[in-house]
Amino acid sequence: MSSLLSKPSDPDADGNVQHITPETAGWGHVGFDMHHLAPDQVLSRNTGDREVCLVIVSGRATIKAGGEVYEDIGERLSVFEQKAPYAVYAPNGTDVEITALSDLELAVASAPGKGSHAVRLIRPEDIATSTRGDGTNTRHVYDILPESEPADSLLVVEVITPSGSWSSYPPHKHDTHTLPDESFLEETYYHRLNPPQGFAFQRVYTDDRSLDETMAVHDGDVVMVPKGYHPVGAPHGYDLYYLNVMAGPERIWRFRNDPDHDWIAPQKK
Repeated sequence: MSSLLSKPSDPDADGNVQHITPETAGWGHVGFDMHHLAPDQVLSRNTGDREVCLVIVSGRATIKAGGEVYEDIGERLSVFEQKAPYAVYAPNGTDVEITALSDLELAVASAPGKGSHAVRLIRPEDIATSTRGDGTNTRHVYDILPESEPADSLLVVEVITPSGSWSSYPPHKHDTHTLPDESFLEETYYHRLNPPQGFAFQRVYTDDRSLDETMAVHDGDVVMVPKGYHPVGAPHGYDLYYLNVMAGPERIWRFRNDPDHDWIAPQKK
């Protein structure tokens, strides 16, 4: 199995089924955890030296963070309901407590924090939504924590790719710090499929092909993108959801399309 592909584990005592850290990924910035919590289960932690974005992927919860209490948040039971999520931003050094009010799928995106911003609730109505591409290059985007919103390092976005369509396409990369043309950002993709027995494909490759891996991804898998182009394809019959977490030395998203395929669509991503 590719070292870039992380399969979900059975839930531990904290409901953790995915645990990606800079140390396990072999990079310097992005962390990603996925927790499956049962009703009334409580998850407590301190964010340490990292800022976090707690995304209620599905289900309902009460979240306490840094003295703030957000009661009974979360509306969707599935990521495929065409609704934006609730999320909570918390800076480094913050005590957080999540109480599941239903079966809860909770993503914890993390990156180095500087303590520059306060705890805040991100509501569905705060999240910009858009549709990019056309034809079989269509995808629907929910910008949970874009660079236009305050954070120290994190960028977080959800994407729905309809059955039979491509995403992160034409292939693009953001692995070279050559601003204003391109920024260096590590990235994780947390994948969900509808129906869940489906699969999709993700390729990660560099210009010189020193990295060139194509993976079959299944429901609950995480793909790590340390560098290179990283297109995704959803087969006919299966809608694909993914949650992206990005971070790097500078909080700006600038990318370069693969020159061989840039003719396909001049618009970005």
